Amino acid sequence: MDRITERIKDCLKDVPEYVAGKSIEEVKQKYRLNRVVKLASNENPYGASKKAIKAFREFGDFHIYPKTDFVELREKIAEYVEVNADRIVLGAGMDGVLENIFKMFLNAGDEVIISIPSFPYYHTLTKIHCAKDVQVNRGEDFTMNVDAVLDKTNEKTKIIIVCSPNNPTGNVESREDIKRLIEETDALVFIDEAYVEFSDNDLMDLVDYENIVVARTFSKAFALANLRIGYAVMHEDLRKEYMKVSTPFPLSTSAVNAAIAALDDLEYTKRCIKLIVEERERLMKELSKFFKVYPSQANFLFVKSGVKAKTIAEELMKRGVIVRDCSNFIGCDEYSLRISVGRKEDNDFLLEALDDLKAEGIL
Repeated sequence: MDRITERIKDCLKDVPEYVAGKSIEEVKQKYRLNRVVKLASNENPYGASKKAIKAFREFGDFHIYPKTDFVELREKIAEYVEVNADRIVLGAGMDGVLENIFKMFLNAGDEVIISIPSFPYYHTLTKIHCAKDVQVNRGEDFTMNVDAVLDKTNEKTKIIIVCSPNNPTGNVESREDIKRLIEETDALVFIDEAYVEFSDNDLMDLVDYENIVVARTFSKAFALANLRIGYAVMHEDLRKEYMKVSTPFPLSTSAVNAAIAALDDLEYTKRCIKLIVEERERLMKELSKFFKVYPSQANFLFVKSGVKAKTIAEELMKRGVIVRDCSNFIGCDEYSLRISVGRKEDNDFLLEALDDLKAEGIL
């Protein structure tokens, strides 16, 4: 195989293989547990709307390729985010949208500015495209240091990533800061709002700038993570270029039908969000008995432990609770954990497990 693998482009040599967290089934089997709660992947614990599930199941023409214009879904999204449907693009999850944006803008040697810590896939995509990963430290409250970002920009800067609410820290960026960033750079400012439904602050009203893309997903609040449906709003001229790099059939008809039905059942999604936000606030208070807990406007909490995150994550897993060890996130230290907000009974199970760790002197 050496004869062929040595022909793979050099920049891929430094790209780590993505390793997903443990599944519920894996943990049950490994530790011989009857109950396992997963609080690691920022999923909506209440599941998708029944209307969305019904719409998905009703489609049966699997031998026919999907439509490529997705007019009905784009119009539904346009109504939801209050923009023109001609400015909306779709992709296979937020990852798919990101991949297309990177294909559009990056040549080898170009630069992408990422405020750290943030979503690890930004770094991976940058390396895949043989671009330079320019990292800028966040402030103590994890907000972007706009001055430092602007200081790092140059003629090679093609994309600046803004994640708000930020994964894994949960904080949001101020409109004034991002407006200034957009106005003082010629680079594309990509705003990832995957968790925006859980927040009281969004940046969609900035989309009239030519050098901005605001991207969202159906994976989180709408609980359609398995269907991989992402979308973005951008300038009409930019959308034309996006369509050139998009795969011919990025979404299945079943997924599109489910997304349309989910948008027709917003009351269900709003109820889920309300429950998650209420539990987030309760969990924040309860977790402060064990960790330093940071304010969040997402469906997860970022915490710092006095004990290494790897140890806490493993000990919780033994007790049937899966959380995310963030010590391998660029910009995080070895004491960083991310905990998704689950249903009340799931969160109580977590708190009971933490009580056990404290009683045993592990915490």
